[in-house]
Amino acid sequence: MTMVAALSATAQDGTTAYNFLDVTPSSHVYGLGGHNVSLIDDDIQLVEQNPALLGPEFEQLVGLNYMRYMGSSNFMGARFGTGINDRSAWAAAIQYFGYGTMTATDVEGNVTGSFSASDMAFSGTYSHDINDNWRGGITMKFLYSSYESYSAMAIAADLGVSYYDPENDFSAGLVLKNLGGQVKKFADNYDKLPWDVQVGLTKGFQNSPFRISLTLTDLTKWHLPYYTPAPNSGSSSDLIKKDSFGRNLLRHITLAAEYAPTERMYIGLGYSYKTRTDMSTYARNFVSGFSLCAGLRVRGFGFGVAVAQPHSGATTLMLNISTSINELMR
Repeated sequence: MTMVAALSATAQDGTTAYNFLDVTPSSHVYGLGGHNVSLIDDDIQLVEQNPALLGPEFEQLVGLNYMRYMGSSNFMGARFGTGINDRSAWAAAIQYFGYGTMTATDVEGNVTGSFSASDMAFSGTYSHDINDNWRGGITMKFLYSSYESYSAMAIAADLGVSYYDPENDFSAGLVLKNLGGQVKKFADNYDKLPWDVQVGLTKGFQNSPFRISLTLTDLTKWHLPYYTPAPNSGSSSDLIKKDSFGRNLLRHITLAAEYAPTERMYIGLGYSYKTRTDMSTYARNFVSGFSLCAGLRVRGFGFGVAVAQPHSGATTLMLNISTSINELMR
């Protein structure tokens, strides 16, 4: 099934429900490895990563996103954010995750027709400046899933803080993600949300257009084992479990580097060892785990694009466009 193939990369650690929450709508973040809770920029889509990245400097910003994911999956959404006063701001968003049409069969494998599957997330965010360097934020999310004739609903919250020192071009973030649970289950059992603790930092260099980011994810558990095919094995079911100290450490880390010669342009490169190793039981290639992004601002509009190839059979593409309603009205 397309949906299973698309999201199984995030499920090797045992989390099986609401994995779509791990797919960022930000092309900037996606190109930097898929996770970044510390990046300071005037990109409204960054709010999804950390609610404390929203601020009163966001003046009626609107952002649209589209992603061609694995198989026939298509993701899209919109986000709006604006300041309330000199210290507070709010935002709202809707995100749709469509997994295409799939073949329906009975218990004996006979084709009985077709069905579709999708997830939706509705969210609202509030942030407040604690002082000149620290900001806190919260995002409340309503989640709805529809798979064939089954449906489920859940409520979740993200809590985040952000620290920014503009003089030293240094920022850091801490987020508790996806706190909550189901309010309507698919069948007999309640599924858990993929709650997580994420920490990150971003550092620029004086008189240099480069900056780097390091993000730690999945901090609620140390062991993140994965499986690889046994060497010289003729069966795909012969797997070897990888669970060493070094591999576990690397699977918590996302690394990124950016080149931004002006405030209107950036090019970024990200690497996620977890993404690469999640695909170890699939047809991964040399570039699995790497991702690229680029952004440009022209006449009040911001454009972003990101591309990655988690395995040889799937190239993923994400597009973002953003603008300020204030600028459009001038």
